[in-house]
Amino acid sequence: MSQFAGKTAVISGGAEGIGLSIATALANEKMNVVIADIDPNNLQKAEQTLLDLGAQVLALPLDVASEGQWQTVAEKTLERFGKVHMVVNNAGVGGEVGAVEHNNAKGWQWTLDVNLMGVVYGAKTMVPLMKEQQEGGWIVNVASMAGMGGVPFAGAYTATKTAVVSLTEAWAVELAPFGIAVSALCPAFVQTRIHESYRNRQAQYQTDKKPSSSQSAAASKAKQAVENGIDVSIVGKRVVEALNDKELYIFTHPNYRPVTQKRAKLIDEAFERATKSPLLQHILEQKIEML
Repeated sequence: MSQFAGKTAVISGGAEGIGLSIATALANEKMNVVIADIDPNNLQKAEQTLLDLGAQVLALPLDVASEGQWQTVAEKTLERFGKVHMVVNNAGVGGEVGAVEHNNAKGWQWTLDVNLMGVVYGAKTMVPLMKEQQEGGWIVNVASMAGMGGVPFAGAYTATKTAVVSLTEAWAVELAPFGIAVSALCPAFVQTRIHESYRNRQAQYQTDKKPSSSQSAAASKAKQAVENGIDVSIVGKRVVEALNDKELYIFTHPNYRPVTQKRAKLIDEAFERATKSPLLQHILEQKIEML
């Protein structure tokens, strides 16, 4: 029997794309799924799709940038299923793209609040419930290959996804004593509508500023890359596979391995130069201090 059977997962951004793919894969493992999304029309369609598969599903509205709405999702999840065993922090936006000087403050705040604080609120809300249950659990934070290396003309997106990877690494150590496994899903390009995420841009982040030529060009390139990405159905299945194998980093594009290898090489070479610096010789034998 699947280790997920009979347990409950809460999935933000669960009405389409990667979120729905993960919900479908978990439902196939006989897991109860709570799909939470900002788009009510897609939420209704996704709920019916999962019901047609025979899933135990609860569909709830959620703007992940609102901690209060996360609390409501938790309450309704407990009312329906009694417990929470997994949170998939999937909801995210592509943010504004383009040269650094053309990105405005509202665009940055939108990306930070959804991609980063949405993850923080999801964990902050669900982890206490998991601890109280004393049954362990899982947190899956949807990051990106952008979190493994900077992407030009996508500063806000890259910054938030890098932060999500680091949060995952920190939480994995922090929550291990409670039997809660934490993983970062880092896909490259997948056939979703991430390049159209402006369609759900909340009112407080709207701006009248017109896109610059660099922003338009970058957006067009991103659209093409997404449309040429892998089929989204693969991602959910890969997540189940990786969780069964207790993977910290979940990759969907093994062909991107040279990207991380290049970064690791540059970091190692930088440490080698620091090792040879006359200014730093007295530090070489110092004990590494970690919290």
